[in-house]
Amino acid sequence: MRITITARHFKAPEALKTFVRDEVSRLEKYYEGAMSSDVILSWEKLSQVAEIILKVSRQNLAAIEKSEEMRKSITLAVEKLERQLKKLKGKKQTRAKSSVKNVDGAMAKKNSKSFQVELP
Repeated sequence: MRITITARHFKAPEALKTFVRDEVSRLEKYYEGAMSSDVILSWEKLSQVAEIILKVSRQNLAAIEKSEEMRKSITLAVEKLERQLKKLKGKKQTRAKSSVKNVDGAMAKKNSKSFQVELP
């Protein structure tokens, strides 16, 4: 997974960057495939903001969290993305199951022939 970290209005220490990489890489277990993420860390008055944009096969998932500590904001944003990924994965599995059922039903209708037997 490609992770891009941007710090607005401050220089992010290496320890914070490592924490971001560890937290965001947790998301890989929920979705297999090519993913990339943009993490934007910023300050707004007294709150610290973490914004994570996750690019997953044709879709962008985003989470923005504010709190008094940057690590807490990052953790909350990652948890929000975990829920979004679980929901996305569930939708894809449901669609795949329903399409298989539709194909099986269509094949059954196609293969079934009606016979008429005349008895003397």
